[in-house]
This record gives sequence, C-alpha cells and structure tokens, in this order.
Amino acid sequence: MNPQRKVFSVSQLNREARVLLEKNLSTLWVEGEISNLSRPASGHIYFTLKDGGAQIRCAMFRNRLNYLRFRPENGAQVQVRGSVSLYEARGDYQLIAEHMEVGGEGALQQAYERLKRELKSAGLFDADHKQEIPSFPQRVGIITSPSGAAIHDILTVLERRFPALPIVLYPTAVQGERAAGEIIAAIAQARMRQECEVLILARGGGSIEDLWSFNEASVAQAIYHCPLPIISAIGHETDFTIADFVADQRAPTPSAAAELISPDHQAWLQALEQLELRLTRQGQNTINHLALRLHGIERRLRHPKERICQFSQRLDESEQRLQRALLRQFSIHSQQLHQATQALYQQSPGNRILNLRQRLDGFHHQINQAIHHKIQHYRDQLSGIAHTLDALSPLSTLSRGYSITTTQDRQVVRNTEQLQPGEAIRTRLHKGIVVSEVIEVMRQ
Repeated sequence: MNPQRKVFSVSQLNREARVLLEKNLSTLWVEGEISNLSRPASGHIYFTLKDGGAQIRCAMFRNRLNYLRFRPENGAQVQVRGSVSLYEARGDYQLIAEHMEVGGEGALQQAYERLKRELKSAGLFDADHKQEIPSFPQRVGIITSPSGAAIHDILTVLERRFPALPIVLYPTAVQGERAAGEIIAAIAQARMRQECEVLILARGGGSIEDLWSFNEASVAQAIYHCPLPIISAIGHETDFTIADFVADQRAPTPSAAAELISPDHQAWLQALEQLELRLTRQGQNTINHLALRLHGIERRLRHPKERICQFSQRLDESEQRLQRALLRQFSIHSQQLHQATQALYQQSPGNRILNLRQRLDGFHHQINQAIHHKIQHYRDQLSGIAHTLDALSPLSTLSRGYSITTTQDRQVVRNTEQLQPGEAIRTRLHKGIVVSEVIEVMRQ
C-alpha cells in the first residue's frame, strides 16, 4: 500500500461532500414541479422537484411548513428557497427547503415590493395627503365588477344598515389585462360627474396574479390624484395591494367598507327618538317654568285695599311686640332685684355658719358610707376566694362522681404504663376509699 495515498471511508467522503455543498450552495431559489410528495406522521414533507431534464430530492420540515400560504400538492409548479445538502446515510443529494411559493409568485412579489418602495419614496403613501372620509355621505360610488362577490357583499350590508343610502356603480373589470385601464377610467368618470362624496374601490379575494391590476403604478396615480376620498376594499383581510397604501382609507373587506361608510339606521332611529324625547321634555319644562313665573306675578298683584289691610295688620303686630318687650324688660329688672336681695342675705354671718354646719354633716355622712362600702368590698372578695378554693378542691371534684386512683407508693395513676397485673391500687371516692387488685391491663 502506498503510504502517501489518502484513503476516505464512505462516511468520510459523504461528510466532506455535504460540507462542500452546504458551504458553496447555502441559499438559493429553485423552480420546478412537485412529484412523489409524501407526508409522514412527523409533520415533515418529502418530495421531488423536477423539470424537463432533471430532478432533485427535497425535504421541508414541519416548523417551516407553518409559514406557507398554500398546501403543496403533486403537479404544482413552485419556487423553493433553500440550501443544498447531502443525506450521508444514503449518499443522497437533496435540497432542504426553507420557503416555498407558487411558481411565478416570487417574481410578482419582487415587482410588488419594488413598486411599493418607489411610490412610498415619491410620497404617494403620505398621511398628510389622505382625505377625511365623510361620516354620513349623501351618495356613495362603487368601482367594482357588477357580477362579482364584492358588490353583493356591499349591497347586503347597506340593505341591513341603511337601505336609503343612494349608490352609483361604476362597472369595471377587476382582473385581467384591461382591468387597470377600466379602473382608471371609472375613477376619471367619478371625478368628472361629481355625483358622489366618497368612492369604494372593491373586489373579492384571490391570488397575487388576480389582484395585480390593483398593484399597477397607473392605478396608484389615479387614486392619488382623485379629489374624492377613496376607500380601498380589495381581497381578504390578509391581502394588501398598492391601492391600499395610496387610498385615503383601507377596509379589510368589501363588507367592512360598507360598514364604514353607512350609518346604522337602527342606531339613528334610536338617536332621533332620544332627541325627540329630550326636545319634548325641554319644551314642557320651559312651559312649566313660564307658568310658574306667571303664577308668581299674579300672586304679587294685589288690590290697594288688600295692601291697606296688610299694613294695618303689620301695625297691630308691631304694637304687640312693643308691649311684650316692655313686659320682658320689667321682668328682667325684677329678677335682678330679687337676686341682689338674695346675695345680700347670703352674706349674713348666721347664714354662713348654718351653711358650714350643713357641709360638715354632709362630710360625716360621706365618710360613713365610704367605710361601709369598703367593708362590703372586702367581704365580697373573701367570698369569691372561698368559692374559688372550693371549686379547685379535689374533694369538690370527687363530689361530682369522679375518683382518684393511686398505686401502693401513693403515685396518682394517669396511664396504664404505671400498672401491672396483680398490683394493689387504692381508689378514693367522694366518701370512702376502695382497695382493689389489677386483674388485667389494657394498653392503647
């Protein structure tokens, strides 16, 4: 054997080939047709991607499948982004797929992103250019296909919410080569006729190819330069087109656009009823207030004779108040004189000796009462202590039917561990003592 010869094992060769492939073909796009698709229980998919002259094995793992917007099937033309690798165990050359799109969608998506960047840089998406959508338009224009699902959804919502709202349909194609031109012409017609206050540009859902007419730069320019506010309602909630970014407002669906521009007639009827009720109440309150004012004025208008009678009555009342005041002053002065006389009498020496003797008798009575209360207090305390000692006495416990058992050495028996069969015990009752012998000890 030549010692200079480098010999690879099969495993080493496959490993080196895998590293070489993954290093030089790390990320690339491949387009072809799906065949031999299998979906094992693991959730991954395995398939062959082929064209007219060759094929390659592919694998796409479950965590990447969750991001797909469609379900891969045999025969589908797709574009796959991934990295080239080699399955060492079998030496199979394969493509590990990370992302997959329907064939042709990748180019359209790139064109979409490119136009989006250009129009954004040109200012067509600026918020300060967008017009306010009227909250209660007098007439609404709808630019869509007269036979599509979008017009049906819009009319259904308007019939439910506000059937009296007038609409003008500007029929156009919403898919195909002539759709963009017809959309632009419909916008121009609405601008010229000036019969609507707001326009809805609508169509149902579809693929990126189906919605492509709404991604045309010419349509974006027509929307941008339209003096009427435009609501875009194109596709489903997850679909976004260039028209959505240029329009004054985007609605996720045609039905949502109809909800946006139509007031709820039930809510308006309720609001009008509430307004009518408020006006009625306010009018009635005003009438009642004026009636009260009129009644007050009528009450204040009196005949001169009545005013003379009122003044005469007030004079009588003043005379009576004067008499009562004089009597009150006389009573006050009389009481003051009586109090002065009593004070002079109290200052007499005989009266002061009598008052002191009465106070001395009161003190003597209070002392006797305090001594009596103190003795009674001590008696009550002594009685309470006697009752407490009697309650704590073992003899009192025995009198209620209890007994005290002790061993031969006078130890109180508290559990069976202290006793043995054949041992003599003493049981003290309320009256008398019983001596007995232990026959059996039952331990718990």
